[in-house]
Amino acid sequence: MKRVIGVLFFVGTAVLSSAQDSLLQSLKKEIEQKDKYVSERTARIVQLRKEFYATPADSLKQKFAISNQLYHEYKIFIYDSAIAYAHRLSSLASRMNDHPKKEYAKLKISFILISAGLFKETFDSLHLIKSKLLPDSSRLEYYNLMARANYDLSDFDNDPFFHRKYYPTANTYLDSGMALCQPHSFQRLDISNYKNLMNRATDQGLADVIELLKLPISAHQRAIANHHLGMLYLQKNDFEKARNAFAVSSIYDIRTATKETAAMTDLADLLYKQGDVENAYLLIRHSMEDAVFYGARQRKVRIGSLIPIIAGERLNKSESERQRWLIYSITLTALAAIILGFVVIIIRQYKKLKEADRKILDANENLQVINQKLREAEKIKEEYIAYYFNINSDFLDKIESVKKSIDQKLIVKKFDDLQKVIDGLDMKREREELYRGFDHTFLKLFPDFVSTFNSFFTEENKIVLKDNQILNTELRIFALIRLGINDTEKIAKILGYSVNTIYAYKTKVKSKSLLPNDEFEAQIKEIKTV
Repeated sequence: MKRVIGVLFFVGTAVLSSAQDSLLQSLKKEIEQKDKYVSERTARIVQLRKEFYATPADSLKQKFAISNQLYHEYKIFIYDSAIAYAHRLSSLASRMNDHPKKEYAKLKISFILISAGLFKETFDSLHLIKSKLLPDSSRLEYYNLMARANYDLSDFDNDPFFHRKYYPTANTYLDSGMALCQPHSFQRLDISNYKNLMNRATDQGLADVIELLKLPISAHQRAIANHHLGMLYLQKNDFEKARNAFAVSSIYDIRTATKETAAMTDLADLLYKQGDVENAYLLIRHSMEDAVFYGARQRKVRIGSLIPIIAGERLNKSESERQRWLIYSITLTALAAIILGFVVIIIRQYKKLKEADRKILDANENLQVINQKLREAEKIKEEYIAYYFNINSDFLDKIESVKKSIDQKLIVKKFDDLQKVIDGLDMKREREELYRGFDHTFLKLFPDFVSTFNSFFTEENKIVLKDNQILNTELRIFALIRLGINDTEKIAKILGYSVNTIYAYKTKVKSKSLLPNDEFEAQIKEIKTV
């Protein structure tokens, strides 16, 4: 009888485990299909871009509408493109002189900034928004963003003092948002469950999100709602339900080609804590791929802190398994020679485990190199994006000033003075200012560039800059190469020289170097940022 009960207990446990793992298996199958979903989103983007460029230049409203569609395709897909289209919305709204649309564009910029983890820039952008000019739907989004920014900043600081400051502010914004919503509407339930989740009012939050999931909502909204559901179950220490909710959220994220996501990371963390290291490692790697694809800084930081822990545990389990096989082999060998064949099998297994360990260690080393390159690339990108917008802003101001001057001359019919206005444009000085700005920005990133560069030459061949020089032409060419611009034609176009001139400069410099010609540029690319 006891044996029968034991068998039934074993079968029941297996069935329950199978039911719990079914969602995880579905998720793994969806991961195999993720490229297909990305291709579908990319196809929509390509079509919208064709429509945008086919729209007449003076059809500003139509261009604004298409740009808005492109923004929504990119906002949870690729950070760089999303922020670019958000700025395009701002530019088009300014050209239309449509104040509500201007504020709408600022709202979209703010969403992308907080999604990328740029807290200061998010608050700077949100504080520029005149919320009274927004319609109720956009004002509701504004309140949500203000709340999210305060919650996220408080969680990032992880300090009780700032928690007491930011959480009440966030709660107030959500209360303002709920005042704009109809009772039992999706918007009200969404805000209410978010507020209850963040304030650990768990039971009320669960009631809200369960009611919300009964509504006819989009796949992306279901992904968010299920992620909130998983977080609420975690607060109740109901780990199995949390695991299922995170899995459902991750499936919807994959099907909608959403790259700005947290559910899969939370699921990997939970699986690791439950001892399922293999699946945790699989999911955390895909989470990092998505975070890198999107460009979400705070996601990469969190995932980057989890990967070594999960990979280390995976390595430990491999090591334990290897030790176990070794003990078996010694024991079996000592018992009898007739089991020599088993020993051979175990030794082979041991070698396989050794190779697996080596691959894991190599993967970890490669990951560290990739992380270093990602940090360096992010820093270079941030500096030059800021430099790009500043220099373009200054240039547009100058063009606007010249335009106004020309308009005034035309109005008063002082045609003879137009030549003076044109002669006042000193393009040589403008190009020198452009180079000076580039030089300052580059040396801010690579302060040791000149000294390291000169270390490749004898004393008499080192480059000596004049008093008013930051970089000269030779240094500037190799500075562009350090930034990853290897095409000689592009370098020639940027610096205003012919391709032959650039080749001549490069050949002249390399011929004087202590390094072999074929190693010189590789050494330049190894110069580190600060």
